[in-house]
Amino acid sequence: MQIFYTPDLQPASSAYILNEEESKHCIRVLRLQVGDVIQLVDGRGGFYEARITDAHPKKTQLQIVAARQEYGKRNHYLHVAVAPTKNIERLEWFLEKATEMGIDEVTLLLCQRSERKEAKADRLDKIVTSAVKQSIKAYHPQLNPVTPFSKLVAQPFTGQKFIAHCIDDAAKHTLSSQLTLHGQCLILIGPEGDFTEKEVTEALQNGFKPITLGESRLRTETAALAACFEVNLFNRGK
Repeated sequence: MQIFYTPDLQPASSAYILNEEESKHCIRVLRLQVGDVIQLVDGRGGFYEARITDAHPKKTQLQIVAARQEYGKRNHYLHVAVAPTKNIERLEWFLEKATEMGIDEVTLLLCQRSERKEAKADRLDKIVTSAVKQSIKAYHPQLNPVTPFSKLVAQPFTGQKFIAHCIDDAAKHTLSSQLTLHGQCLILIGPEGDFTEKEVTEALQNGFKPITLGESRLRTETAALAACFEVNLFNRGK
């Protein structure tokens, strides 16, 4: 199955032209020809089948032959706000795997102990897009830029809000024991040095609940993916 990302494709379209990058991959790399059928995803839930009518390496023309909306729509909403790792490849790994597993929104979180304060959004978005196509997802996760911790925790969010931290706290419970089925949740994952006590207090004052992701001390990207897995498993098949 050959899948192409077409974010500007409209649901009622009967024809479409692939952009230069996707056209080159389609014709030069995959060597597809007129009459071949490919699949398209628009990142908004649309999944399409299209037939190549003009195999041009810069502007491949397609005829839409079938369309489905809300393809693979999830029964819950997951937003993970995670501090970018010093080694950017570890953050890229998280984005790839979380997209494959299922996530709706990711915010890069700037904390007091953050070792990385910026990230190349274009490159990260391409990694997400590649994972969308690889895992046959019709929904493209939203990737937000680096956002200061105080700004993020103060933003309105309709759903459950959690902060995962390593500070001893009798109020902490496991994530799955707190989740609401088919709900919306926002989970904060801190940098390698963890959140500061001040940040934890600030989050709690803004309605976040403290959680634990287990007894092991996890790396940032591992903790973020563990939270993603737990939320998806909780909602799977229910």
